[in-house]
Amino acid sequence: MAAASERVELAKLCSSRNWSKAIRVLDSLLAKHCSILDICNRAFCYNQLELHKHVIKDCDKALQLEPCAIQAYLLKGRALLALGRKQEALLVLEQGYKNALQQTADVKQLLELDELLNAARREIHVTVNHLTLAAETPVLPLGSCATEKSDEKIDNHDIAFETSGNKVPSSMAFSESGACSNGNTHASSMEFGENSKTNKESVGGNSELRNGSAYKEKENGCQINGSSSSKPCSNGSDLSEKSDRLGDLSVIGNKLSSKSGSISKLSLKAKARCGVSDETKINKKCTIARISETHSISVDFRLSRGIAQVNEGNYMKAISIFDKVLKEEPTYPEALIGRGTAYAFQRELENAIDDFTKAIQSNPAAGEAWKRRGQARAALGEFAEAVEDLTRALELEPKSPDILHERGIINFRSKDFTAAVKDLSICLKQEKDNKSAYTYLGLSFASLGEYIKAEEAHLKSIQLDSNYLEAWLHLAQFYQELADYSKALECIDQVLQVDNRVWKAYHLRGLVFHGLGEHRKAIQELSIGLKIESSIECLYLRGSCYHAVGEYRDAVKDYDATVDVELDAVEKFVLQCLAFYQKELALYTASKVSSEFFCFDIDGDIDPMFKEYWCKRLHPKDVCEKVYRQPPLRESLKKGKLKKQDLAITKPKANLLRFTDLIGKRIQYDCPGFLPNRRQHRMAGLAVLEIAQKVSKAWRIEWRNSNKGTAKNGKKNRRRERINMLSQNRGGAGCSTSTSSETSTGYASLEDRSSGRSMLSWQEVYSSAVRWRQISEPCDPVVWVNKLSEEFNSGFGSHTPMVLGQAKVIRYFPNYERTLNLAKTIIKEKLCVRSKADKVIDLSKDDKIEEIMRAETCEELHKIVGEDFWVATWCHSTAFEGKRLEGTRITCIKKPGTLGYDFAIRTPCTPARWSDFDEEMTSAWEALCTAYCGENYGSTDLDALETVRDAILRMTYYWYNFMPLARGTAVTGFVVLLGLLLAANMEFTESIPKGLQIDWEAILSVEPDSFVGSVKSWLYPSLKINTSWRDHPEVSSAFSTTGSVVAALSSYND
Repeated sequence: MAAASERVELAKLCSSRNWSKAIRVLDSLLAKHCSILDICNRAFCYNQLELHKHVIKDCDKALQLEPCAIQAYLLKGRALLALGRKQEALLVLEQGYKNALQQTADVKQLLELDELLNAARREIHVTVNHLTLAAETPVLPLGSCATEKSDEKIDNHDIAFETSGNKVPSSMAFSESGACSNGNTHASSMEFGENSKTNKESVGGNSELRNGSAYKEKENGCQINGSSSSKPCSNGSDLSEKSDRLGDLSVIGNKLSSKSGSISKLSLKAKARCGVSDETKINKKCTIARISETHSISVDFRLSRGIAQVNEGNYMKAISIFDKVLKEEPTYPEALIGRGTAYAFQRELENAIDDFTKAIQSNPAAGEAWKRRGQARAALGEFAEAVEDLTRALELEPKSPDILHERGIINFRSKDFTAAVKDLSICLKQEKDNKSAYTYLGLSFASLGEYIKAEEAHLKSIQLDSNYLEAWLHLAQFYQELADYSKALECIDQVLQVDNRVWKAYHLRGLVFHGLGEHRKAIQELSIGLKIESSIECLYLRGSCYHAVGEYRDAVKDYDATVDVELDAVEKFVLQCLAFYQKELALYTASKVSSEFFCFDIDGDIDPMFKEYWCKRLHPKDVCEKVYRQPPLRESLKKGKLKKQDLAITKPKANLLRFTDLIGKRIQYDCPGFLPNRRQHRMAGLAVLEIAQKVSKAWRIEWRNSNKGTAKNGKKNRRRERINMLSQNRGGAGCSTSTSSETSTGYASLEDRSSGRSMLSWQEVYSSAVRWRQISEPCDPVVWVNKLSEEFNSGFGSHTPMVLGQAKVIRYFPNYERTLNLAKTIIKEKLCVRSKADKVIDLSKDDKIEEIMRAETCEELHKIVGEDFWVATWCHSTAFEGKRLEGTRITCIKKPGTLGYDFAIRTPCTPARWSDFDEEMTSAWEALCTAYCGENYGSTDLDALETVRDAILRMTYYWYNFMPLARGTAVTGFVVLLGLLLAANMEFTESIPKGLQIDWEAILSVEPDSFVGSVKSWLYPSLKINTSWRDHPEVSSAFSTTGSVVAALSSYND
């Protein structure tokens, strides 16, 4: 009986042309019983409101249930024609006509199909004839339709989600179905002029740069459902009778990406560009003009007016129209959705969410409201809530590719990469030409470490549209992160061939050149990008490049500009913090350019609090108030004025650089993620030679002293010589901008404890490498941890992740399995782990050890332990028999929900641990000096020097486990290793084996002899005797000042 009454109500509503309420009645009927007739009836109602995508969805449902439903073919054909998808319409109508002929269809339907078929063919012919007109039409503002490109058809017009330059930071793509707007089925690219607002949009903006670089989410468009002011013609092909519809926009560089399947009527201003005749435009204007705003008109007509206003960018006027509708009917879902969308365009996301929520309360089955609220929540960064809303929308529209696409993107942005892959894969089974879905699938696979699948997905996206800029940019970033820089640059070239005003392409190319150590080339690219868009990313990176090559005036200018930028995303604030710190360091370095290089002493001269805040990227407020600031640039440059001869690269210097460049290349890791950095290679080569020269001189003095007649005189001479060496190689108070107590490296007491065998301490040897590393890339916080603030006492140290949530860190994940096995071995021996609160967690009961030994992932390990935990590796002492030193800590921390686990090594440098490793390093250094300065001194016999090589590797082993630097421990350790070998006349002539990271070899070895054994197998056969290195001038003389060192590191680009 209830169904009968609903049928009566449905008839009345259709008779009064109240299509919106008729649809709600049909929703209710279909919820009780799925009828092909009612599905087609609802499609008909949607057709009256010109909600063509809904028409297509209902027709598809009907055809799934009954492949010969002729009415479904008719309605779907009309909808496709109205959307401009004429080729698809032709195929659908031909199939319907064929089915009608094969069954006893009524003549009326057959004739209607025939009429629509002829209309579709005429439309295709007219479109071809109008291509020239469309191409010649002047470019129009955002919100207008654009020209058709090649054989693609315009499915809808797009609107930028931007108000007065303020952008919505996220995947806020409101479409009729709630789908993201960046490239669905049958997407076409639409160009617009250079003055358009899209030049301010981020290119490929849907990406996230892993590793500290990156691309932020694109500001997408928004569209809503609405109704038409006029009834469509019977053949569905006359665009002159259609009112505007709100579309969605994807901005890529200065191109628009139109998305099919969205509400698709063309905007008033866009008709000429879409190949619509002047007569059509006049009819269009008349249709709109006849619509009154009095209360006598129908609600549906007012909805249509509101949508049209949103299309024109008149959001306040649209809101006013929706307000009038809602004043008469406060719970009208369509009006609430419309007003909510208008609010979203104005970045009033909270108001938008309120309206969508009211629409849901009014009609819980309103899938559009669930989708739109989910998108709005995603725009606010409320990813969990957004996923919940889209999941609810998916329950109302099962397997909807639009919703799956949108949810997949949000899952990616919330770092649930596994869920993103699942959603996007299902989406692509239904929409095989969704290029945006392929792009996000590639990003998700890359995060999960599935690099082959990631590359395939990116290439598939490009195969679908070779001009899809976002796909090219993501692929370039993918190759950059793999350290395949040649392919990355090729992809960037492709972007700029399509559109040479994509500033993100220049930024990405600048990043690649920066990673290669080509800082001057990076500056050129970033400068071009900044002419297009004054982005904080380009400003910051260019400032750091100027800083590195010694152009401090320009560096300070860019750092200041970075700090002054008005941010459009909170995550960019870290760049402003870093710019503050690095400006201070640029001023400090500028004041040192004419001083001896050994006076460049960040660890001694810079305030500990400043360094700690810099390392942690903290807000500089406290630093501004409590820490001494560097003098203005004018004073720094005046104090550090360089002579021209200091910057000149003479022939002897050039020969020296050629030799050191060959040595420096030996530090390169042949592993994914490690770009070959030419600047770092030169730094390493110069540091290796300087260390070899310094240590060789110290060993010569040591050897002479050991041959003197009396030990007493020898000790006095050695002590005197040590003091002289310290005065020559340390900055001292005269080189500092701080007090004398701050300038010391803090190691005098350690030297007093040593036996006094050598005038050089191990700290001074490594400090040379650290100083070179600091000056080569001044924006990396390479500092001694014990020279930070009191935070040192609570265990500040390095952190190297292998897994971050679900993401596999490309550089370090290859060490994951070995690290996991080592953790299990340690747990088996200790029968316990420690919690985050440093409490002991007993694992000796309930067969937990057996379970732990069977665990194959950090997830399984965490579940067995039951909470976040860490275990410490150990190093067997050589200096003190039976003693164990705490190595690194293997940590396993669960992320919220299903976002995976952080699996990393963390190395705290507490005072007690520092003291233990200092004693071990001192002992190792003494053992090395003894091994070389006795019978082996000056030897050129590789066999005789084996004990020296072993001693060098043993000290390197303790250095890597010590990890005394906030950053840079790996490269400085290998630089010193090469320098010590060269000092003993042994040159490493090959490369580090592919896939091997020598620092990890040390970290994962509990015995020094185990490390020595694994490294010597490839290192020793690659050594040859070389004494010619002694013929080169001393590095400390050839490049004596800080300015000359910076010039040498930057000269190869001149």
